Amino acid sequence: MTGSTTVTDSRTDARTLHGTPVVPGVGYGPVVRPAPRPTRPDAAREIGEDSRESEVERFRAAAKAVGARLQARAALATGSASEVLAANAAMAEDRGWLGAGAKAIKGGADAAYAAVAATDQFVAMFAKLGGRMAERITDLMDICDRVLAELSGLPEPGVPTPAQPSVLLAEDLAPADTAGLDPTLVVALATSLGGPTSHTAIIARQLGIPCVVAVAGLDDVAAGTAVMVDGTTGLLSVDPDAEEARRAVDESAAHLARVAEWTGPGRTSDGHHVDILANVQDGAGARAARTTAADGVGLFRTELSFLDRDVEPTVAEQADIYGEVLTAFEGHKVVVRTLDAGSDKPLRFATHPDEANPALGVRGIRIAAADRGILHRQLDAIAAAAEATSSSPWVMAPMIATADEAKAFAADVRERGLTPGVMIEVPAAALLADRILEHVDFLSIGTNDLAQYTMAADRMSADLAALTDPWQPAVLALVARAAEAGAAAGKPVGVCGEAAADPLLACVLVGFGVTSLSAASAAVAGVGARLGQVTLEQCREAARAVLGTAGPLEAREAASAVLG
Repeated sequence: MTGSTTVTDSRTDARTLHGTPVVPGVGYGPVVRPAPRPTRPDAAREIGEDSRESEVERFRAAAKAVGARLQARAALATGSASEVLAANAAMAEDRGWLGAGAKAIKGGADAAYAAVAATDQFVAMFAKLGGRMAERITDLMDICDRVLAELSGLPEPGVPTPAQPSVLLAEDLAPADTAGLDPTLVVALATSLGGPTSHTAIIARQLGIPCVVAVAGLDDVAAGTAVMVDGTTGLLSVDPDAEEARRAVDESAAHLARVAEWTGPGRTSDGHHVDILANVQDGAGARAARTTAADGVGLFRTELSFLDRDVEPTVAEQADIYGEVLTAFEGHKVVVRTLDAGSDKPLRFATHPDEANPALGVRGIRIAAADRGILHRQLDAIAAAAEATSSSPWVMAPMIATADEAKAFAADVRERGLTPGVMIEVPAAALLADRILEHVDFLSIGTNDLAQYTMAADRMSADLAALTDPWQPAVLALVARAAEAGAAAGKPVGVCGEAAADPLLACVLVGFGVTSLSAASAAVAGVGARLGQVTLEQCREAARAVLGTAGPLEAREAASAVLG
């Protein structure tokens, strides 16, 4: 699905590069690229023994300053941007990384060389582990560069502020760079690395910036070159006809303006109701989502209150955080996901074993097997927030793989007067959805992880982006099976992964029997508007057509043929 081709036009020779579409829309303008990163020392500057302790303190102070700035940005951001910035802030003060740097300094290296040596050590480890950990390499390299700049008294590296509306091209972007983009100046974004569920893609979707990832040949496009990015088709045109490009931008803007006028409720053109919900991470994100036509919250990620903590937040502290989201959507559906830590989101206050493959290890509900108290205290906090706000939140567990896990979780949730459900992210859970539904009241399908585990492909890998495409028929077959189980049991089944943000695919999901769609706030109107243009029978016909295909491109074409 990726690669570059050359298209001959009667007026200009324009190259068209192909990537994986992430955020719909068209952007056109001159290329800007991130500023060069600080030069990394290739040799250590010898530090005398009597100065090593002070050099360790200088290294730690630089890392602390970087972490504090990222945490400050996290506090100002919302949604996914806030979550990933908080995770990066925690990485800047990670004890293992700081310890490796301090060890190098105590061996005689200067702080800058020690930062690079510690980073190289962890990069090699993350690459070997693969999975989600490999995706953290970009984040850690960014942390190292910021620490080097701090040590040298240089400005922080990152994306320059364009003087005019421009298209940002990069090999990859750190979350700290993506989260700070101004959509009025960065009118489109394309990267040569990354996948459809990478941090860059998720934040771009939240900001509403047209985005394409995994674009082959992108690194050869020089700064200043005029390009057009189509986030719907995944095409990037180099030196396109200017008049045609501006017309495409205007048509896209007009379409998005019509979409923005959608005010709900979620339903097909013949009146079949579907909950259109928002994914949020905190109170600020929930309040922002409340300004959209979202019917409620389909995924409240609770990790944000845990990731930057050395000690577990108290029940009261957690209840205050959860209460903000419940208050923002008072009287509306709110689905709270319990702690989805582990893998690339380790907890400082919980013991995580060294694992050969953390993505297949102790994460999500599996943390409770070692320390049930963490889960119980979180459920206590959710119950307290519900009581304080007179709300009735639904609560679901991530990474459920067996009916017994679902049964135990449901008992804990019901004991506190809450409504239990589980995430379907593991293929085993999709295959046994009927048996899991004997114990819980609803299912929510996380298509990001479901695609990764079904296709045995790291969802952050640009090389494997075609495999983790949510349009893969094998993934959709599992979604259909879970939805069918829900219909048979008379219980709701939602989708809260990135697949729910694709307006065309959202219609297919409804055709499978999915009862709710939860996406980033910026995608809510597009999904709702598209669903309102088709009938339920069209959705079902498209669903049947998709299940008869053998690949994602064929699946898209089959759905488009039915839905237009």
